[in-house]
Amino acid sequence: MNQYCNSPCSPLMVHELEQEDLFAGRCILVNGPVIIGAGPSGLAVGAGLKQQGVPFVILDRANCIASLWQNRTYDRLKLHLPRQFCELPYFPFPQNFPKYPTKYQFISYLESYAKNFEIIPRFNESVHSAKYDETCGLWRVKTVCRNGSVIEYICRWLVVATGENAEKVVPEFKRLEDFGGHIMHACDYKTGEVYEGKNVLVVGCGNSGMEVSLDLCHHNASPSMVVRSSVHVLPREILGKSTFELGVSMMKWLSIDVVDKLLLVAARLLLGNIEKYGLKRPSIGPLQLKNTEGKTPVLDIGALQKIKTGDIKIVPAIKKFSQGKVEFVNGEIQEIDCIILATGYCSNVPSWLKESEFFSREGFPRSPFPNGWKGKAGLYAVGFTRRGLSGASLDAIKVSQDIGKIWKEEIKQKNQSVAVACHRRSKLPSF
Repeated sequence: MNQYCNSPCSPLMVHELEQEDLFAGRCILVNGPVIIGAGPSGLAVGAGLKQQGVPFVILDRANCIASLWQNRTYDRLKLHLPRQFCELPYFPFPQNFPKYPTKYQFISYLESYAKNFEIIPRFNESVHSAKYDETCGLWRVKTVCRNGSVIEYICRWLVVATGENAEKVVPEFKRLEDFGGHIMHACDYKTGEVYEGKNVLVVGCGNSGMEVSLDLCHHNASPSMVVRSSVHVLPREILGKSTFELGVSMMKWLSIDVVDKLLLVAARLLLGNIEKYGLKRPSIGPLQLKNTEGKTPVLDIGALQKIKTGDIKIVPAIKKFSQGKVEFVNGEIQEIDCIILATGYCSNVPSWLKESEFFSREGFPRSPFPNGWKGKAGLYAVGFTRRGLSGASLDAIKVSQDIGKIWKEEIKQKNQSVAVACHRRSKLPSF
């Protein structure tokens, strides 16, 4: 069965749509769901639908799968969790991969994943809008191609798989324009080679900020890291076991509060008192904070030691900028050559999903998604439950199985209707 069929927007399909909604672009009726996003979440849903025998279309604004991993990550990046927690459904990592695969190994794995399940996304199509039409009970997804052409996809199911990190976050700073030096977001940072001998200000102390600062140290730069708020720093491993794996195992038997306390005791024993280096811990435990606010704890891979030795300098919040200098709220002034904004990412769903009741302004599912993955009117979300790749994989399995169940029931009913019609026709008298 074809995944979709090209056709003009026929009066039969859109006869009751309002006049201003009609457009002269190409219209495609999709015989199955439209998946927005060809990253790990979208690929996992596609693989699940392949298992269910359901046709689909995947759309992505980039020219490749997993564009965040391919185009907006630094060279030294490795998976923060052991590979078994980062596998996508139905397809394990190669056995020769290390415990913590590099970004290049992960990209290779994703490319093999798409090839194995014969997933071929439609690239270079940026979603302009997605709107549910109550009149015909279908979703209408408008995309703009690189050449400027507009396509509208008509489908019954819409799967949002663009993730929590679709757009970079760039905070506003007082008199930033006065700085005059080089400023970039961490998504554009690749390696510290070009910063050798330079004073670099890294704004942000999450995993990206820590690892960028560490990479700068390895290339003989002098990084200062802005720590504006509290942060949890945990060892990546405890007694040879992944801290995440240990936490997940303990959660089977203990409450989250108890697990948090045990992790913090272990962190204190292994890392020491980090507060004396300017890293204040939040009052809420690391796992509880991740669940409630989506803030991921830093899993230390060496940056903390550089902070202790002074190779990475901790500085407070920024007060203002001047030519080649930065003044901090404590009155200290530093000469800075470059600024790297490790200020995180956000979802872009609210900019194109026109049904505001489904997603908040911050880009997370609202109450119509009581379980985090299934909404109303055939809308699904994958990768928004703040549980990383493992959570996205679980969501993808549930979404594909749910759509597959509905699909198979309708196919069964259609076949029964055809069988009844043929039976009746066979009983008609012949002349």
